[in-house]
Amino acid sequence: MKNPKITLIGGGTGSYTLLQSLKSLTPDITALVNMADDGGSTGVLRDELGVLPPGDIRQCLVALSGAPQELRDLFNFRFPSGTLEGHSFGNIFLSAVEKMTNNFDDSVRMASDVLRITGRVLPVTVDDCELVMEYGDKVVTGQRLIELTNLKPKTLPDMGFTKRAQASQAAIQAISEADIIVIAPGNLYASLAPALIVDGISRALLDTKAKVVYVCNLVNKPNHTTDFAVHDYAHEIERFTTPGILDYVLYNLDTPTDSLLEKYALEREYPVLVDQTILENQTYKAIGGNFLSHSHITRNPNDSLIKRSLIRHDARAVVDTIKTLCLR
Repeated sequence: MKNPKITLIGGGTGSYTLLQSLKSLTPDITALVNMADDGGSTGVLRDELGVLPPGDIRQCLVALSGAPQELRDLFNFRFPSGTLEGHSFGNIFLSAVEKMTNNFDDSVRMASDVLRITGRVLPVTVDDCELVMEYGDKVVTGQRLIELTNLKPKTLPDMGFTKRAQASQAAIQAISEADIIVIAPGNLYASLAPALIVDGISRALLDTKAKVVYVCNLVNKPNHTTDFAVHDYAHEIERFTTPGILDYVLYNLDTPTDSLLEKYALEREYPVLVDQTILENQTYKAIGGNFLSHSHITRNPNDSLIKRSLIRHDARAVVDTIKTLCLR
């Protein structure tokens, strides 16, 4: 299939990594981005300016950008000191345009033009939504606090919003018209859930004729997904949407270096488990591959507000596998 229509759902580093390679597969790509982020620079701008969260949108825009490297670097540049310490230029740009036009879509369109992006970046909703997690008798409000919440192993929390969040018509259309839908890797409860539980997304995924592919995480998050296996992640994705919604699940078979494993173990982070027997008995087809990047990753020295992952997907290997699925 030449130039398949691909819609990616997610936000954050997982989406950023895949989008950089997906744009080489097709120009007809749409990134649907979760809008519940309230941490770091994004959280400060939301609190002080009353804007919608720009951070994950910015990352996806830069990933799809065809502009010179200097301009992409500018949108990712974080101020190292002063009042703006920790804020990225791109976040401020998006927030400034939203305040000027009173329309978040305008800010995304303007940034898209400046960055000359391939495809489109769309907020999954433009409703101002605050994420809520419930487990047992506990209720946690706010994406950042949810990230810091300690869940007992294999706890499956209920996820929602403080008020209704409705999917945009453009987001619904992007799912409906896609040939392939990719659910990106990412923080299960703080990044993927807030994209998938928005009203209208589950129905759109159920109605679409597209193949739905989930790219599973590489590493478990301590106190959220401790001891999770690939099938546990897939189960949660379908719990957020509809059972049986996934057609394919891509998971990693490669192993990080001992030094990286030791660094992650210090923070109680371990690779996602694989149970082949269980995977063979699912409604989706599980496809294992060497999806781990061995390239050196340089941290942004001004990125003090956000922890960045060193174990990342080899986006090219993942996209090559997605390409084969387009031919089926």
